[in-house]
Amino acid sequence: MLQNMTPKQIVTELDKYIVGQADAKRAVAVAVRNRWRRQQLSEQLARDTAPKNILMAGPTGVGKTEIARRLASLTNAPFVKVEATKYTEVGYHGRDVESMVRDLLENAIGIVRAELFEQVKEQGERAVEDRLLEQLLPRSPYAATDVEAEDRAARTREKVREQLRAGELDDRDIELTSENKPDVAGLFGAAGMELDSDMSGMFERMMPTNRTSKRYTVRDARQVIFSQEAEKLVDRDRILRTAIQRAEQTGIIFIDEIDKIAGAEKSQGADVSRQGVQRDLLPIVEGSTVNTKHGPVKTDHILFIAAGAFHTAKPSDLMPELQGRFPIRVELTDLSKDDFVRILTEPQNALTTQQIGLMKTEGVTISFTEDAIDSLAMFAFEQNKKIGNIGARRLHTIMEKVFEQISFDGPDLNGKSITITAAYVKQRLVDADDKKGWFNF
Repeated sequence: MLQNMTPKQIVTELDKYIVGQADAKRAVAVAVRNRWRRQQLSEQLARDTAPKNILMAGPTGVGKTEIARRLASLTNAPFVKVEATKYTEVGYHGRDVESMVRDLLENAIGIVRAELFEQVKEQGERAVEDRLLEQLLPRSPYAATDVEAEDRAARTREKVREQLRAGELDDRDIELTSENKPDVAGLFGAAGMELDSDMSGMFERMMPTNRTSKRYTVRDARQVIFSQEAEKLVDRDRILRTAIQRAEQTGIIFIDEIDKIAGAEKSQGADVSRQGVQRDLLPIVEGSTVNTKHGPVKTDHILFIAAGAFHTAKPSDLMPELQGRFPIRVELTDLSKDDFVRILTEPQNALTTQQIGLMKTEGVTISFTEDAIDSLAMFAFEQNKKIGNIGARRLHTIMEKVFEQISFDGPDLNGKSITITAAYVKQRLVDADDKKGWFNF
């Protein structure tokens, strides 16, 4: 598992996707390594060793969310991103803060289910093949019993099996029947009510099973049948036990826009709700037990990463108790013009690489000159200063405008090579901005 990587190795992996922000990368790398270190401690000491939660401050678009998301991807850890402004104080209409833990568990269940399904892949695929054969060649209850007829049926079955494996029947339609029960927790949740695991289980047993039939192509039916068969082969209780353990020990909750709920205590208005959300969030971050429909989840060792721009508020405007639960503070810096150049060229998922790949699907070869990259970066930097700093997100807007006409004409440009130069960038961006004020909205 990548949780065993050293902080330097984690930073090296993050560098493949995120430019700059070395302090933030080091902070999250150490936080992940500390999880591995805690697992090496005695049970008593491990229980008392709290995670080093992180508070990131920095303008939008500089990599706060991407760092957290890539970190979760690298470590294969359950991860959810939530926005602090979406929650309300208990007693007010809206989402309560405990729902973020429930979302984290659902994410963990999906990860664990996929891992266990992979373990039974061979058995599941055999079952898929058998069920498809039953659909394509249903056995007649009046089949002949003589040896010659049985032999012909066997040969026919093997022939169809070979066609299935070769994909020759992928476009054939078949009908599948599935059984499912209503999502009790979802129904009650929509009404603003939360059920504990026992109540949810009781209601699920009481609800009738719905049987539905639907037609699929053989190609699409494979995945549907595999999911059904894998569910039979995998112990559901094992999925839940493992998922709860994974969420508790390796889960990451990224709370964005936490600066929006910061502010001095007031007796009325929106500030009451903001203070209430902070008070409700405090026990979750400190360590408590949240009831879910799958069972209780302890939050003591979940890693919380909070982030905000903090333009009009400061981290010190948060409740002192909440501040204390985020001992690691990291400030992310504005992106420079040189940072934009690196963002356009260095990461594995660089925007230039993406655009080259997209147009290659149309048979169009795209290349960028160095001065074109420089022009794109300079324009993004200047526009951020001129009309509002949205960080690297500005590059997405700019790139779409540069390739607007090429993307539209793509199917008609098959076999052609196009070089993006500084002159072309200026033609597409400067003219559009001067004549139409395209970026000024």
